[in-house]
Amino acid sequence: MEPTTQEKILIEQRVTNEGPSIVLAYVLWFFLGAFSAHRFYLGRTGTAILQILLNCILIGFIWVVLDLFLIPGMVRAKQASLRARLTRDLGPSLRAASAALAPPARM
Repeated sequence: MEPTTQEKILIEQRVTNEGPSIVLAYVLWFFLGAFSAHRFYLGRTGTAILQILLNCILIGFIWVVLDLFLIPGMVRAKQASLRARLTRDLGPSLRAASAALAPPARM
């Protein structure tokens, strides 16, 4: 069943509050890009470790520069996975709560 408008608003609020910040991802990239802090922050641990290893032979620094353009897509992907998880997890409980709060039907 499709979530109601109120459920969608609640989910979007949770994604905004709990999801990754694109500004923080760029700050981490700028100051700690050589240590792949932005990739760790966005939950991409495997590629973060690989990037650190490649930094030792200077190839990884090209990858760090490319991340400047990849960060928005990584943030959107993380937000989409969070949105899907919240929709799946909160959907039934939101419907039950909204049904309990609904005014009784008039006869």
